[in-house]
Amino acid sequence: MRFHLTTFGCKVNQYESQVIHERWIGQGHVPVDRADQAELILIHSCAVTAKAVAELRKAVAALHREAPEAEIIITGCAAQTFGPDLCGLPGVVDVVGAQDHGRLMAGPAVLMPSSARERSSETKPDGDMLAGVSDFQRARAQVKVQDGCSHGCTYCIVPLARGPGRSREPGEVIEEVRRLLAAGFREISLIGVNLRLYGQDLRPRSDFWDLVQKLDRIFAPMWRGRARLRLSSLDPAMLGAKALDVIAGSSLLCPHLHLSLQSASPAVLKSMGRSHYRAEAILDFCTDLGRQLGIYALGTDLLTGFPGEQDVHFQETLEFCSVLPLTYAHVFPFSPRPGTLAADYMNQVPEGVRRQRAGALRALAGDKRHVFLGALAQRESVTMVVEGTAPFRGKCEYYVPCRLDLNQPDIPLKPRELVKVRPVGMTPKGPDWGLECDRINNMITENFDGDDRNREAAAIPRRC
Repeated sequence: MRFHLTTFGCKVNQYESQVIHERWIGQGHVPVDRADQAELILIHSCAVTAKAVAELRKAVAALHREAPEAEIIITGCAAQTFGPDLCGLPGVVDVVGAQDHGRLMAGPAVLMPSSARERSSETKPDGDMLAGVSDFQRARAQVKVQDGCSHGCTYCIVPLARGPGRSREPGEVIEEVRRLLAAGFREISLIGVNLRLYGQDLRPRSDFWDLVQKLDRIFAPMWRGRARLRLSSLDPAMLGAKALDVIAGSSLLCPHLHLSLQSASPAVLKSMGRSHYRAEAILDFCTDLGRQLGIYALGTDLLTGFPGEQDVHFQETLEFCSVLPLTYAHVFPFSPRPGTLAADYMNQVPEGVRRQRAGALRALAGDKRHVFLGALAQRESVTMVVEGTAPFRGKCEYYVPCRLDLNQPDIPLKPRELVKVRPVGMTPKGPDWGLECDRINNMITENFDGDDRNREAAAIPRRC
C-alpha cells in the first residue's frame, strides 16, 4: 500500500515517525513523497500548544484537498488528547492514540476502514514507540532513550498524551547507536520526553548521566573526533556535580545544552509545579561548565504569561536571562491546554501581555545570539554536519546553522559527513541565522583528531 507520512512537533515525534516508516516498509508498504500519490496518509500530531492543534486542522484540510481519495489517519499527542474532536475532520477515517499503538504498528492493512473494525481485536499491543531504528530521514540522527512523563507540571498536557515515564535498557540504546554509526551518521542526539526520569524504572536503577558515561566509554576510543553525541532538552534539576563531571569529561558530547527553564521566578515555578530547581543553581552550574569547556552553546525554553505571573515575576525571568550565558531561546506565550490544572486557574494573564513579554525575551535572546555568533565568527574552525547542498549547509557543534561556499566542486561533500570549516562571517538574520564558512584544506573530520572545544575560549564572554 502506498502511504504518505507527515510529522508535526518535537524530535520525539520525528523519531517515532521513523519507527513507523521502517516498520511499514518492512511489511511491504511503499512510502511516497507526495500526498496525492498515497492511498493512506498518516499524520503524526502535536498537542503541546493550541497553535499546534490549529496547524494540525489546517494540514488535514490541505491534505484532503490535495488527495481527496486518500484516507487520513491521525496519531500522536493530539490523537490521544483530542481524539473525538479530530474524528470528524474531512478525510479522517481513524484517530489512533498512544494507548492503541499496537494497531498502528500492525500497519496500513489493519488501519484501513474495511479491516480495522474486524481485526483490531486480533492485534497484539506490539507498538511501543521505544522500538529502535536502523536509519533516519535526516542527516543528523536521533535515538529515543525515554518516553512519557510522571511529573505533572500544571500547564503540560504531555502526561495525558504519553502516559508515565518509561526507559529503554542501556544495551538497546548502545546497539542502536552502533547501527546508526555503521549507517554513516556522524551526529546522534539522545532524546526523550523527560530525560530526568531516565533509569528510574530500570533495575538496577540508574540515571541519564550513567547512560551518557557508558556511551562515551564504549564509543569514544573509535569515534573520538569522527562522530559526536548531542543532548536534547534537559530538566534544570539534572544539572549537578555528576552532570558537570560527565559533560566536561566526555570526548563525544557536543558543547551544547538546552534547558527546559520555563521561568526564573520562584513564585511562577511553584505555580507551574516546577519548584524542584532554583535559578541560582542553574547559573552556578553554567558558570562552572564555562570554566571547564571554555565555550559552549546554551539554549532554553521559556513560557511567558503563566496564570498569576505579574510584572515583578516576569522581570525576575528577564533579569536572570540577561546574566545567563544564553545563545538562543525558544519563547512561548502561555497556551491553556484542556485537562491541565493551569487551564482552570482564575488569574489568567491577558493574551496581549503574554505576547508582549514573549517579545521582550525574544529580543534579549536575539541580542545574545548576535554576540555569540560574532565571537564564533572569530574562531579558527568549527565542525559542521552536512545536511544539504546548493549551498552546502548544516549545523556545527554549537548548534548553529552554517552555510558553506564550496570553491572545490570536484571534491563533493555528502550529507551526514562531519567537515571542519572556517567561519568567515554571519549569515543574514532569519530562521537559519548562523555562520558563513569556508572549507579548510579539504579536510573531512573523519581524519580530524582534535577536540578543540577549549581553543580560543576567551573569544566568548562568560555571560554575554
